[in-house]
Amino acid sequence: MQVQELFLVLKETKLPVAYHHFEEGHSPSPPFLVYLVTDSANLGADNWAYHKQENVQIELYTSKKDLATEETVETLFDTHQLYFDKVETYISSEKLYQITYYIILNGG
Repeated sequence: MQVQELFLVLKETKLPVAYHHFEEGHSPSPPFLVYLVTDSANLGADNWAYHKQENVQIELYTSKKDLATEETVETLFDTHQLYFDKVETYISSEKLYQITYYIILNGG
């Protein structure tokens, strides 16, 4: 799966989705998703990256702990066979919960 396809998959949640950030003044009310490519983990030899991988961070923002929305996102990952790890943080300055999912996309 490539990043362009990931956007379409994330839209299946029916949540607002943006790459990296929403434009200032256009940020939706939570819950919403933001995703970005953080780096690559390519394998290569002879000056050629023969197996390309992109490390992607998907951030779910909610105004309260929202297990149902987390379940929706995680079920979507399972449906599309996307392995993930996750970390939860509370951003006190924004009064938002942030669930960060880490996935690897092959074929970058």
